[in-house]
Amino acid sequence: MAQKVSIRFYKDNKVRAVWNDEQNKWFFSVLDLIGAINQQDDYQKNRNYWKYLKAKLKESGSEVVSATTQLRLLAPDGKRRLSDAIDYDGVISLAKSIPNNKATAFLDWFTYSDNSIDGQSRKKAYTLWESNIIADNEIGTVKALQKIHAYLFGGLYDFAGKIRTKTIWKDGTLFCRAEYLLYNLKQIEQMPQSTYDEIVNKYVEMNMAHPFMEGNGRSTRIWLDLIFRKSLRKCVDWSMIDKKIYLRAMHASTTDSKYIKSLLLQALTDQINDRELFMKGIDYSYYYEQEE
Repeated sequence: MAQKVSIRFYKDNKVRAVWNDEQNKWFFSVLDLIGAINQQDDYQKNRNYWKYLKAKLKESGSEVVSATTQLRLLAPDGKRRLSDAIDYDGVISLAKSIPNNKATAFLDWFTYSDNSIDGQSRKKAYTLWESNIIADNEIGTVKALQKIHAYLFGGLYDFAGKIRTKTIWKDGTLFCRAEYLLYNLKQIEQMPQSTYDEIVNKYVEMNMAHPFMEGNGRSTRIWLDLIFRKSLRKCVDWSMIDKKIYLRAMHASTTDSKYIKSLLLQALTDQINDRELFMKGIDYSYYYEQEE
């Protein structure tokens, strides 16, 4: 059975987690945690730091070391190797054992991130893999997008799944005016979705419509992948797409869609039944929305 893997992003540093079915909880990579806390992306330096800290914690009788388990995670050489991992409580203990201000800032983020609206919504998004909320004949429709949005944000926003009635803009971009929105959504829904270009054109138009008050990007990327799966038997490996490049391409798509088309095309894969790929896609999608 494929691992259920999740990625958290802290200041652009990846912190991987693996779900343990027996214990019913996430275990986080210690080396990733060390790298995130110290803002260090050198794998060997993180290994050395953990080796030193591990010995120090053992000597002091800390429970952090005894609470670690070993899970197979992807190493820099591309192979899955056994690596130390700890659960949520272990992460908190580990961060507290690192005596610097960076550890305090990381701990503030870590204890908040899963309880935030984004954190709660992301947990719901993971379960979309097992859900059957979208019928095959609904894929590409406004109704399907509303269902996705309601699923992700139900209980978190009172407008979950509801088309906005106010005009909104973001970063200088004015989205479809509220008085024209329902008409535009009907036009977008009728756009063809048989070829790659048609699908991305439809996605770009839906992005410019921005039908919800919040949560448009996260919902629409899932909506896009469903269309790709149905029409092309493909999906996007979002982990291949750099956040800043994606945001620039989407901003440019309001006048020229060639950049986003090129970017998505390079990340297309036929691994549409890969659960881990889906989970990573959710993590990256939510990461795109994080403020710098």
